[in-house]
Amino acid sequence: MTSPQPPSQPPSASAPVPALEARGIVKAFPGIVANDGVDFDVRTGEIHALLGENGAGKSTLMNILSGLYRPDAGQILLDGTPVAFGSPREAIAAGIGMVHQHFTLVPSQTVTENVLLGLRTPRFLLRPKRYEAEIGDLARQFGMRVDPRAKIWQLSVGEQQRVEILKMLYRGARILILDEPTAVLAPQEVDDLIGTLRSMTHAGRSVVFISHKLAEVMAVADRITVMRRGMVTAAAIAVAETSKSDLAGRMVGREVLEVLERTPFLPGPVVLSVVDLRADGDRGLPALRGATLDVRAGEIVGIAAVAGNGQTELAQVITGMRPTTSGSVTIAGVEVAGRSAGHAIRQGVAHVPEDRTGVGSSPNLSVTDNLIMKRYKEPPVARGWFMDDGAARTIAEDLRTSFGIATPTIDTQVRLLSGGNLQRLILAREIDAGPTVVVAAQPTRGLDVGAIEAVHRILLQRRAEGTAILLISEDLDEILALADRVDVMYEGWIAGSFDVAAADIHTIGLLMTGGG
Repeated sequence: MTSPQPPSQPPSASAPVPALEARGIVKAFPGIVANDGVDFDVRTGEIHALLGENGAGKSTLMNILSGLYRPDAGQILLDGTPVAFGSPREAIAAGIGMVHQHFTLVPSQTVTENVLLGLRTPRFLLRPKRYEAEIGDLARQFGMRVDPRAKIWQLSVGEQQRVEILKMLYRGARILILDEPTAVLAPQEVDDLIGTLRSMTHAGRSVVFISHKLAEVMAVADRITVMRRGMVTAAAIAVAETSKSDLAGRMVGREVLEVLERTPFLPGPVVLSVVDLRADGDRGLPALRGATLDVRAGEIVGIAAVAGNGQTELAQVITGMRPTTSGSVTIAGVEVAGRSAGHAIRQGVAHVPEDRTGVGSSPNLSVTDNLIMKRYKEPPVARGWFMDDGAARTIAEDLRTSFGIATPTIDTQVRLLSGGNLQRLILAREIDAGPTVVVAAQPTRGLDVGAIEAVHRILLQRRAEGTAILLISEDLDEILALADRVDVMYEGWIAGSFDVAAADIHTIGLLMTGGG
């Protein structure tokens, strides 16, 4: 840990005083310095984007500014006055509110009830019409379309996000911190959000925008700060003075290609065929309602859908993790629907699940154990009733090297790996099995640009080698960059299918949200 830097000098009389400023922030956890002398500020009426790899220290800094953590050293200033927050409630009372990536709403309650939840007033008597009118007026002021009387479960993901923002605005937040706000939004919802943020800054509020999506940052931000390994590598750059490639390089410390080369698609035979597939979700309600699609050898088909429209259940059925109520799934003509995960694996299905920790790996086992999970019953790892530890370690070392898995040793527990390295491990295990079909669900969610580039290279390499790939992603830019075809999924069925070369983003976005 380097010694904390002394607080910078106060701004000159001619410079505007920032609405919120962090000076020399230091925060350490056991074994890691998350923030190492970080300076950051946001001005009144601006959108200031914060970029960085996973583990760069962005969330730690924002948690300090929003009162969740206390810094070990450094100073926070609000309108030029030093402040110290003991809790998020104190930060909100001072006008700083944070909207986290994962919403904290009560589905059975209305928009109004969720906005009022946790406030000291009203305490005993709720006057619904009065508060519905207040919240409706506030929503209209910032261009947010939301019905104050609607139940949360009736709302789209984008509408639920507006409710989270309304919660902060209703509490008087004038500095809003948004953590990955576009991660689960359709293109039109992203446009709506950007319009809302612009309305807020025009009204004198300030926004800190945390995102991995460089194109969106360039489109929405006034200034950009980049963090890497707990320190600022680019401080408050004006958008006009930088580029996506420059920002990506500052994030990961090397050049990152924005678009990987993709060879022309030469369609092979249909490998994965899904016909009129129907299945229930975890709540016993229909999740798949007659989905039909094909994926050919050497083809990537992207499933574009807003969260909760059946794409998770589709992946689970294909990989043998969820039963069906009707319909068919075949791999090279062999039926796998309603059979076991083991049966799907034997037919050549590889699965990169969206839950890397809970489903894709065994966190407390070693890198070696996780890499041989599909091979421990087969030679050379299996020798009769016993496992050849030397053979297992040789395989693990080879995969560690070829897939660039950064780990101290192959005996390290995988729970200690970063998200990007855990995803490399899962891809290594699945691709080492020589699959016919790869089902990749949200393969780059939460990863930084360097790790995303590595995952994209692996998928494109498998495509070039003739593997059929079903790519399920809530990032439409990712689908358009990798896929040969885009199938739009809405409420459990395929609402449209497009060749990527002729795909219209506006049409896809409408279908993703039930329009079109």
